[in-house]
Amino acid sequence: MYDVVLLTLGSERDAPGGCGSGGACCGGATGADTAPTSQTDTGQANTDQAGSGQTDTEQCATERPRVPVLACADALNARGARVETVTARSDAEIDAVLARLDGPARPDGLTWPDPDSKIRLVVATASDGQLRAVLRRLVKRYAPAPSKRPADLPGNRTLPDLPPVAVLPLDPARGGTHGDLAAQLGLPRDPAAVAAAVLDGTPRRLDLLRNDGGSVTLDGALLGAADDAGRPLHWRARVEVDDTILTDGAEPLLACAIGNAGGYATLNDVTLLTAPDPADGQVEVAVAVPVVVRSAWGRKRVRLEVRRARGRAVSVLPREGKVPYLDDGVEGELTRKRSWWVEPGAWAVWSI
Repeated sequence: MYDVVLLTLGSERDAPGGCGSGGACCGGATGADTAPTSQTDTGQANTDQAGSGQTDTEQCATERPRVPVLACADALNARGARVETVTARSDAEIDAVLARLDGPARPDGLTWPDPDSKIRLVVATASDGQLRAVLRRLVKRYAPAPSKRPADLPGNRTLPDLPPVAVLPLDPARGGTHGDLAAQLGLPRDPAAVAAAVLDGTPRRLDLLRNDGGSVTLDGALLGAADDAGRPLHWRARVEVDDTILTDGAEPLLACAIGNAGGYATLNDVTLLTAPDPADGQVEVAVAVPVVVRSAWGRKRVRLEVRRARGRAVSVLPREGKVPYLDDGVEGELTRKRSWWVEPGAWAVWSI
């Protein structure tokens, strides 16, 4: 039988300076996690940290074990599993849990996940940002530096297969059509069903987006903002997908959606992404461009032109000022070029 760790992320009220106080446990890159993340990174401070608009306490605060966590633990215990509940209030405490998933020592000295581990990890999530926080620490732990790339690493990846995680959603209200990532993936929300997936399920491998800001994206990112009246604001940026230029930065944009999954597929009833698939090895990108056209009577009107492309990598270069964004639900501002690239099948969830 398996040892199961039920991991919950704590709030800054539990530990000032820990999870929830500066984006570190909510998936935002910190000065210690600048890109490219690897096992030997030192990096400089990143000024594009996530969490700059809404307080991180609001985004990722979770108190002591909640009812779904206790119910899941009971269901696991009833099946004979040995269960430990852990509340992590800092990246270091998350890392201490993830270290249990390490494999045996390698001749090259790399820290590598154990493919035969008897420990299974359940992440209790109040938001997609919390799940991203754990995956970001997994990447930080297991991604080798480019100079230490081993021969057994897949040619289209920069990191090995990450250990599967089970997802225990803590917010039942987010299970609707436009809900969280667990809802999009059709993962169970009932604690007993999550326990069954942990013990009886198989890993379902999914694509991961890494970025040169030192973080990762599971669902997607939406760039753009609106004024106090809800009207979208214009901004400019050069957006490229592989060799395709969606916009060169000369024309105004209303939004840019970067989709691994479908969380940002629509915006105010406008379809941005048509078929985002978190397991197809590609990222789908769309930009919404307001275009002025004339009618047959010479009258001007504005229509919204949506341009789309699919590929392995995308870059966004702001042309002026700061561009607000949401990345897996975490707020931030983009002030310099940011690139995302696909790591096919890099992470996995336990699923039945």
